[in-house]
Amino acid sequence: MQRLSAYIPFVAAMALVVVASNILVQFPVQGQIGALSLADLLTWGAFTYPFAFLVTDLANRRYGPVVARRIVFVGFMAAVICSIVVPPLLYSHGYIEYETAAGRLVRIAIASGTAFLTAQLLDITIFNKFRAQSWWRAPIFGTLAGSVVDTILFFAISFSAAFAFVGPEDGFALETAPFMGLFATEAPRWLSWALGDLSVKLLIAAVALIPYRLIATRWSLQPKPLS
Repeated sequence: MQRLSAYIPFVAAMALVVVASNILVQFPVQGQIGALSLADLLTWGAFTYPFAFLVTDLANRRYGPVVARRIVFVGFMAAVICSIVVPPLLYSHGYIEYETAAGRLVRIAIASGTAFLTAQLLDITIFNKFRAQSWWRAPIFGTLAGSVVDTILFFAISFSAAFAFVGPEDGFALETAPFMGLFATEAPRWLSWALGDLSVKLLIAAVALIPYRLIATRWSLQPKPLS
């Protein structure tokens, strides 16, 4: 059985990604692309969270699905805890201007945990299906599928009126506004947030192929770790 110390880098990396993302998600991206206001669509957490898939894929590539699932469960616990703890801490220290009600924190924690666990386990399953094919297929197909599922589950459970039974609603998220802030068609704001978030995830999925390839190639030149 592989020594626990071998997993520590993956555990630490996953915890770092989840904690950093829960902090950065509190801060909108300030910027403008033409008529598109980034602050209305994105937070900085959208740029760090997708690297959780990179950590999972590398753990899967190195040690297999059993270890990868263990890493995912660490991330799951961190996601739930941070969703509840981080916003009040940032508010109490003056880093954010608004306080999130306890009921909303619980609903977001449920959404975060459900989305993270489902998406990451799906990533592992798809990764294993394509493991023996071209090097890029497993990580890209797994990450793409996981990203779509993660986005749908998180934003729907957090903001959709259909999930009001989970906890208090966010009135601002449910307000209608021009879709993506650009189109005449109006939709609840959370749909624009979801599409903006997914767009960044897909971009990061492509970028993450570079470190994945470099690290996996390095491993291929080293002795395979004992199981």
